[in-house]
Amino acid sequence: MPIKRVVVTGLGTVNPLGNDVPTYFSNLDKGVSGAAMTDRFDATLFKTRFACHVKDFNPEDYGIDRKEARKNDRYTQYAVVSADQAVRDSGLNLEEEDLTRIGVFVGSGVGGIETLEQEAFGYRTDAAPRFSPYLIPKMIPNICSGTIAIHYGFRGPNYSISSACASSSHCIGAAYDMIRLGRADVMLAGGSEAPICVSGVGGFNALHALSTNNDEFATASRPFDNTRDGFVIGEGSGVLVLEEYEHAVRRGAKIYAEIAGAAYSCDAHHITAPDPEGRASSEAMEGALRDAGLVPSDVDYINTHGTSTKLGDLAELGAIKKVFGDAAYKLSIDATKSMTGHLLGAAGAIEAIACIHAIRDGIIPPTINFREEDPEIDYNLDLTLSGPKHRSVRVALSNNFGFGGQNACLVLKSIE
Repeated sequence: MPIKRVVVTGLGTVNPLGNDVPTYFSNLDKGVSGAAMTDRFDATLFKTRFACHVKDFNPEDYGIDRKEARKNDRYTQYAVVSADQAVRDSGLNLEEEDLTRIGVFVGSGVGGIETLEQEAFGYRTDAAPRFSPYLIPKMIPNICSGTIAIHYGFRGPNYSISSACASSSHCIGAAYDMIRLGRADVMLAGGSEAPICVSGVGGFNALHALSTNNDEFATASRPFDNTRDGFVIGEGSGVLVLEEYEHAVRRGAKIYAEIAGAAYSCDAHHITAPDPEGRASSEAMEGALRDAGLVPSDVDYINTHGTSTKLGDLAELGAIKKVFGDAAYKLSIDATKSMTGHLLGAAGAIEAIACIHAIRDGIIPPTINFREEDPEIDYNLDLTLSGPKHRSVRVALSNNFGFGGQNACLVLKSIE
């Protein structure tokens, strides 16, 4: 069976830099920080009192009425809005499509953790247990895919992948496989997350994973900087419309980019820490290039996982140097989490969208908040530390690595 080509024809996002794609791109280029002191709960006693929040989001402004909003956790609301943006952007005429050939893979690392927390906090052992009948459907991490499909009547492949911070990259890769193997014509793929709550922040604090730089919260996400002390937790969603190339051409769709390759690996090293040698992340990048039929010198840009943790940043840059050799010094490399924070299971989706921005518009977003060189980092690499960079981008890689050592690498390229 011939392998089909897969292209991106629609984009949607709700994230700390904007509640739509144009705003997101504009703020990426400006180097805006999405961080703010949290008002979701009283964080006075927490080690970390800030986060990268979605701003000015009212579900009713996006056609989700109050009754429906109460049935959905915040992370599902974000996903539904992003999906609606992406479908509209794609120009799909659903009345003319075979809805059994359209599927949805939208993942999450932790699902409706805010809902679970609220229901658990509301329970009292000296009273009859009372829980919302919506607790389970609001909490489960596959509900975004189901809700989006119900909204549109999509009856094609539908499930969620949960692989921590690699979830949405895995979802995009799985959707890519569905289309290129002929099992679907169109897939909505991405991820959503809303973990800014007591247990989300408290849990990551207990792991010593979050920055505790409350005094300088706006600049606390500092990938590749010697003073980095952990990631800044974020929230939001990103959804891409993936489509079989000939299907897109027949309907005259605009095409942003092609999904050219994907590969996955596991560190098999530690539940939270990366393999310091970066062996498996190297293997994911090498596998993605093989899948795309490309060599390292073909790549122009890598959007790194780049979370601003001591171990993670070093391991990833070491893996890039191992895979790319001398070609690593011709790449543009950045870490957009310096602006958005870390959206956990949604990170891969919004970063794939950032790669499409680089391909379409020729702009590498900056890595902001750099102050001090780390003696263990090679700054001969172009880490885009001094502002956005204008260059032609034909091929981009998006890396995302999750707890459990689960790695995903996507290859996106300009359409030919």
